Amino acid sequence: QVQLVESGGGLVQPGGSLRLSCVASRIIFSSHTMGWYRQAPGKQREFVATFTNRGSTNYADSVKGRFTMSRDNAKNTVYLQMNSLKPEDTAVYYCKAQGPIGAYWGQGTQVTVSS
Repeated sequence: QVQLVESGGGLVQPGGSLRLSCVASRIIFSSHTMGWYRQAPGKQREFVATFTNRGSTNYADSVKGRFTMSRDNAKNTVYLQMNSLKPEDTAVYYCKAQGPIGAYWGQGTQVTVSS
């Protein structure tokens, strides 16, 4: 079955940086649009960024200029470089793969921004 495994979360001070990774298995990675979403306590899951299989990226307004998403098709991996982190970025971050026959989610990785 399809597996998406996120890593790289943790505790960081405001203004700090983290890089999240998501490794996909058992999918034709290059044919999927990959995305990052997040869910803060008591809130709905929200869009953060996507990287299409054609190479275009899209970001939520709240992270533009601070977060950068990249993908390595040879490694079946996507990354989310997060800079200038704010307390409001605290959430569980989820990786999503959207393909021709369906969507798949990872289990999530916790990011906590606090002093």
